[in-house]
Amino acid sequence: MSPSDLDTSPLDTARRLAESGDLGAAAAILAELAADPDAPDRAQAAVGLAVVLEESGDVDGARAAARTALATGHPEFAAQAACHLAQGFEREDKDEQARGAWQAVIGLGTDAYQPLAHLALARLALRVDELEEAAQELRAVIDTGDPALAPEAAQQLAELLLELGHPGEAADALVVALEVAEGVSAARLRVQLGIAHLELACAEFAGAVEEGQDAETVALAIELLARTLPLRGRPEDAEHVWAYGLDHADETLAAHVRNRYARET
Repeated sequence: MSPSDLDTSPLDTARRLAESGDLGAAAAILAELAADPDAPDRAQAAVGLAVVLEESGDVDGARAAARTALATGHPEFAAQAACHLAQGFEREDKDEQARGAWQAVIGLGTDAYQPLAHLALARLALRVDELEEAAQELRAVIDTGDPALAPEAAQQLAELLLELGHPGEAADALVVALEVAEGVSAARLRVQLGIAHLELACAEFAGAVEEGQDAETVALAIELLARTLPLRGRPEDAEHVWAYGLDHADETLAAHVRNRYARET
């Protein structure tokens, strides 16, 4: 045995064994460390044991090891263990157990894992159409300012808010996320922001049509609304808007609309 072997910690030895494919030997070392309540590396060993046992196909043993790590309350390794549990439950479509594990991650308060947990809780809420809860969790991700997950959450939140008819809130969320987004993520958010603005424009044009009294202004609003709606995939609605103006009882308004409609290419 070389001097370097003598200096190697049991955790490092277990890691090398696992990487070389000797999962059984690695598990034996990690299990001994995880079973010792006084071991300084107990939480880390328990997480490693959970990973090794899962790779070996022992799902129940892996979850038991993860729960051991979670019980230590270690800010890093307990959070890793809770993530391990949550992801495993999600793969098996055990959503309630997954939800509990993700909430445990949040309860530990480790900053690095908060965005992932909130995003997962939003995903679970969407599966059961709990839209308000999903929106709340997505906002929590955005609030973390995570450069990778905040833009993703903002895009999801914007899509949800647009579906619910809240384009202004969607735009606000996207603007906040753009402060940390870069590259492809930023470009996607800008496209989404443009879509939100189109929805806002449609709402304002529709309001002008309903409230306006000046025939020329109302005709302009009708044209802008009718030309914007197809950009949102609503050509049939655009035809209805044109028809409303062209057939309007106010002949002055109808004449203005006819002039604008004639410019259509």
